[in-house]
Formats: sequence, structure tokens, C-alpha cells
Amino acid sequence: MLNTPPTTDRAALLRRGVVLAWFTVAWNIVEGIIAIAAGTLASSIALIGFGVDSFVETTSGAVVGWRLRDELRGRSPEHAERIERRAARIAGTLLLLLALYLVIDAGRHLLGIAERPEKSPVGLALTAVSLLVMPFLARAKLRTATALNSRALRADAYETIACAWLSVATLAGLALNAAFGWWWADPLAALVLVPLIVREGMEGLRGEDDADEDANRHTATTSSITL
Repeated sequence: MLNTPPTTDRAALLRRGVVLAWFTVAWNIVEGIIAIAAGTLASSIALIGFGVDSFVETTSGAVVGWRLRDELRGRSPEHAERIERRAARIAGTLLLLLALYLVIDAGRHLLGIAERPEKSPVGLALTAVSLLVMPFLARAKLRTATALNSRALRADAYETIACAWLSVATLAGLALNAAFGWWWADPLAALVLVPLIVREGMEGLRGEDDADEDANRHTATTSSITL
């Protein structure tokens, strides 16, 4: 089913949204590969969790990009909305499984059952760069989402903000381990990630309407990182 093609101004905003979505996908794929490889080498549970979360977030970026591109081509958004809800549930389930993994593996590290994490210069550099990039990307998404009145792109922007906070926690754990040899800071940082990951996962399972309401309730808390 085809709709009326978007106006010139809206088409320009849609193209910007598509570019932001595909940049998010590309960034998270590269970020996830590097984080998981570096985390495995250093036995860093926080860095591995950060990398897995990056791959989960590619789902959101890909679906949002697809949806905006379909509107740009004048297609009906109903099918894309169904795919988006399905993808959100899948991503939500994966995030909850990730949270469970982090709790179990962080516990193993803290109890001395698993190998203590080592220093990871690559992980430090990666999370520091992510902390610089994510706020700017989130701000661009929020501005474009407001102009388009797009709930999907706005929800994706809040996921990018969440990624920035994940960068903060992971970077803190890696830095404390590197500077002071506080190996326990790494699994502790992984546990700090769990509440945020669980909230993201529950939002995905509840659906976009509840996620929208929750995002609005947390605007005052999260928007500061995008300013």
C-alpha cells in the first residue's frame, strides 16, 4: 500500500533520520566487535556486557531506519510498525538475558570463581570515544524525532542515551582497575549496568506506548547528557 509522498521538508528530515539510524547500526557493530574481543582478552565482564548491548541496539537502529525509509518511499507504515513491535520484544528479551548473564558472571568474578579481569587499554579507549560520540548522536536524533513527531526515532534516541550511561559505568570500572588495580571494580561496574539494562528490556517487552511514557518520565534525568 502506497501513501502520498512526503513533502520536501519532511523528506529531508526523513533522510536525516535514516542516516542517523544507519550510522547507529554501523557504530554499534564495530563497537560491539571491539568490546567483546577486548573484554574476552582481559576477562572483563563489564566490557563484554557493553559489547553485547551494542549488538542488541543495532536491532533498534535497523528497524527505525527501515521504517523511516519506507515512509520516505511513500509506503504504508503499518507493516513497519508491526515489525518494530516484534523487534522491540526480541531486543527486550535479549537485554533481560544479558542482565542475567551479567549478574551470574559478575558474581563468579567477585567470589573468585572466575579469573580476575586484567587491564584493557583498548576497552578504555573504546568506552571513552563512545562517551564522546553517543551524546551528540542522541541529541541529533531527538531534534530530528521532534521535527518528524516520530515516536520510533525518539525511543531510539533514548536507547542511545542509555548507551552513553553504559559507557560511563564501563569506563569507570576499567579505569579504576587500570589505575589502582581494583579488579573488583570491573564486575561491580557490570552490576551497575544491570538496572539500566533491565529497564530497557522491560520497555521493549511492554511495547512502544509504555516505553514512550517511561521515556517522558525520565526526560529530566537523561536529557542532561545530551546537552
